[in-house]
Order: sequence, then structure tokens, then C-alpha cells
Amino acid sequence: MTPSDVLIEAFSRLPAIATLAVDGLSVDDLAWRPDDEANTIAWLVWHTARGQDVQVADLAGSDQVWVVDGWVDSFGLPFAPGEMGYGMSPSDVGAVRVEAELLVGYLEAVTLRTRGYLDDLDAASYDDVVDDAWDPPVTAGSRLVSILNDCVQHLGQASYVRGLLDRR
Repeated sequence: MTPSDVLIEAFSRLPAIATLAVDGLSVDDLAWRPDDEANTIAWLVWHTARGQDVQVADLAGSDQVWVVDGWVDSFGLPFAPGEMGYGMSPSDVGAVRVEAELLVGYLEAVTLRTRGYLDDLDAASYDDVVDDAWDPPVTAGSRLVSILNDCVQHLGQASYVRGLLDRR
């Protein structure tokens, strides 16, 4: 397998994890919190997709799926189009109230675009420096691993909150 094949396999698993976390839940269930300041399942899945979308679009030099495919309008969230969830307040987190199918659909669309980017990425491009503000500088390969790591962590959190919700 090539590095792209491995990453495609890993990113392709994300929508299935998200589907298990949201399956059968109402908008109210998706917005449930174990406490007043905790992240919701809806926010965690949305943020996962937004983080992947924003960062892969930056690597690819392309527009975000969120904007070009109209997801920003479909979600109708009270945020600026560029918002991706970093530093949001608890009330902002609670404002992400959408259907499960919309959350998974957006993540699937982002994952498909990520796959296209990875399909076109040659092996040498993994060593391209994409951020020299760090020591050592960040390469495309290390950024992709970071994006994937963040996605897996947030979907794990969504799955955990789902377990708490099911047991309440």
C-alpha cells in the first residue's frame, strides 16, 4: 500500500463511525449534553467534518465543500461561513441543531473530496512543507496525520456521548 492508500482507508472509516454515533437520534438527542458546557454529538460530528474540510481544502488549494456544495446553507447555522468550531462558547455549541442525515452527509462529502485529494497526491508531496512557523516545519504528510487524529478523537468523543445518552 502507498501512503495515500493507507490514509484513504483511514479517512474512509470516519463516516461509518459517525453513523453509529448518530443513528436513530432526534435533533434533541443530538443536542443533548452530559453537562451544561459539554460538547454535543451534533457539534462533535459537525466540527469533525468542518476541521477536515477546512484543512484538506487548504492543502489542496481548493474551496471548502462547506461553501461550494451548499452545505453552509443546508445547515443554516448562525455562524460565519468560515467557522469551524475552534474556541466556540457553550451556547455556540448548543446552536448546532440539525438532523443526523445532514451531519453524516456532509462528512461523507468531505471524505469523498479528501479521497480525491489523496488519489492525486504523489509520494514526494508528503514531504512538502505546508507550515514553516513550527520547529520542525509541518509537512503535508504530518498535517494529514494530524487531521486524521483530530477526526478520530472527536468521533470517539461523539461515540462516548452517545453511550452516555443511551444510558441516561
